Amino acid sequence: MEARTAAKWEREGWEVVSQTQRRVQSELQIRRLVPKRSWRTWAIGGGAAAAVAAVVALGVTGVFADDGGGTETVATGPRMPAETPGEENSPSATKSSSSRSENVVISAASNPELAALLQLGDYCDASINRFAATYDGRSIMFDGSVAAMSPHGNYKTRYDMLIGAGNFSVTAARGPAFQFTDVNTVSDLHYAGNVPDAIGVGTNLTVTATVGDYNPTTCLFQLQPVKTELR
Repeated sequence: MEARTAAKWEREGWEVVSQTQRRVQSELQIRRLVPKRSWRTWAIGGGAAAAVAAVVALGVTGVFADDGGGTETVATGPRMPAETPGEENSPSATKSSSSRSENVVISAASNPELAALLQLGDYCDASINRFAATYDGRSIMFDGSVAAMSPHGNYKTRYDMLIGAGNFSVTAARGPAFQFTDVNTVSDLHYAGNVPDAIGVGTNLTVTATVGDYNPTTCLFQLQPVKTELR
């Protein structure tokens, strides 16, 4: 993709000055002499070379100013143009802020929707489906307990675990019917702190997990374990 992108710009009269291979993206620096224009350097992030080429084309046609003779330089990279005012409001800054927000672990203290979810008396409540759709792929943290546990298929060391909200009780249950599916209790729960000799029904936990699918027919709410702490 880098070679094709470089060839495209060379056909249009640009000179490839340098190419830098980074971990998740490449950077091409290209230039050409243009009358009555000054040096301009762009650094525009992108994951695919096709998208980078399109962004570079946009920079060439829409950003360079007529303010004196010189040479234009266009580069792909992780930052927006330095001359752009209000950088904090740029699409790049907004995307970065959004990514940081999505990486924040949601808790009952920080999220009223999760707090309400954990207090539900009906594990088939319609609000569970809405929550799963809204926060799909996000990480949540809550105090819970192992409400039920059974072997996954014919496995002897892999289990399906039902996780309830709050402390374990044999007479009452609240919150969704959270489920860890096909997990090994030694390695897949990612213990923090003391690693238990055994875990089973009645164990109280602090769970950090990624939100997965909710099945409105079975009312099971899938979670992917991120971190498990004994309480």
